[in-house]
Amino acid sequence: MSAPEILFVVDAGPEIGGGHVMRSLTLAHALVERGARCAFVAPPPVAAILDAFASPEIGRVERAQDARFDAVAFDHFRIGATEQAALARGRPALVIDDLADRPLHADLLLDVGPARRPEDYAGLLPEGATLLLGPSYALVRARFAQARPAALARRGGDEPAGRVLVSLGLTDVGGITGRVVNRLLPRLGEAALDVVVGSAARSRGALERLAERDARVIVHVDAADMAGLMTHADLAVGAGGSTAWERCTLGLPTLLLVLADNQEPAARALADLGAAEVVDARAPDFEAAFDRAFTGLMRAPERRAKLSRASAALCDGLGAGRVAEAFLRLIAERS
Repeated sequence: MSAPEILFVVDAGPEIGGGHVMRSLTLAHALVERGARCAFVAPPPVAAILDAFASPEIGRVERAQDARFDAVAFDHFRIGATEQAALARGRPALVIDDLADRPLHADLLLDVGPARRPEDYAGLLPEGATLLLGPSYALVRARFAQARPAALARRGGDEPAGRVLVSLGLTDVGGITGRVVNRLLPRLGEAALDVVVGSAARSRGALERLAERDARVIVHVDAADMAGLMTHADLAVGAGGSTAWERCTLGLPTLLLVLADNQEPAARALADLGAAEVVDARAPDFEAAFDRAFTGLMRAPERRAKLSRASAALCDGLGAGRVAEAFLRLIAERS
């Protein structure tokens, strides 16, 4: 068949964040590398992220109902089987999910949670749907797999943590980035602090003013080289979601903050596997728990080394290619 045209229907916004768009964009780039043509339904919150991170060959449409496509990929927790089936119009459908909490119209279901099992989706999928489960399918940008050898070579020493990375989502839900930076500055010592935010992040202005006063702080807006920042960091404070798998690919020891309900299962599974330390940012005692956890990690290179080894064992960064090839096989079989 000719190059398949694949439509992405994804969600984004100030209270949702940009993770759905970023991981779907990673898959779209992997599909384009394999000969497909991809386009996103792009309302303003999605379009803003595409402007910053999409390559020129990624297209855009205003309405799914008017688009021409051979297959559709959904990464949108606010729609379920009925809406998905109506939009798919009989074409092959991939659904990216973390929740297993509602019926889904999926020929191919992707859930990378480390604790996810097929029975979690019993009764929620059409008969014959194929499941891609676990971190080996995590949608990680190619640059991270390329950086993995150099990053892992830096891990495991007994030196003090000299560089800390804070990356809590492009949209900075609830101003969490500013809150966290203010908590850790008195506990940072002489370490450098890289802070990643999106251009519209609530905390951006205050953080940039802080960076003018404090030479330890460097603010990166719509960072183009997250793999480089993670490679050179000794410790990260990060959110759940797709960036967790980027950090695992590079074996970056992480204090992981749970910011939303859908992040909790994977975060707890990572904690159980010894691959991250987890603090719930929604909890009443968040600030005290964060202070203890961050200070402990800064002072304990052996704890950071254990986190690094466990996280690197979970994810090799090649999942986007595996998912792209599975989706293209499905499309070819149905053509």
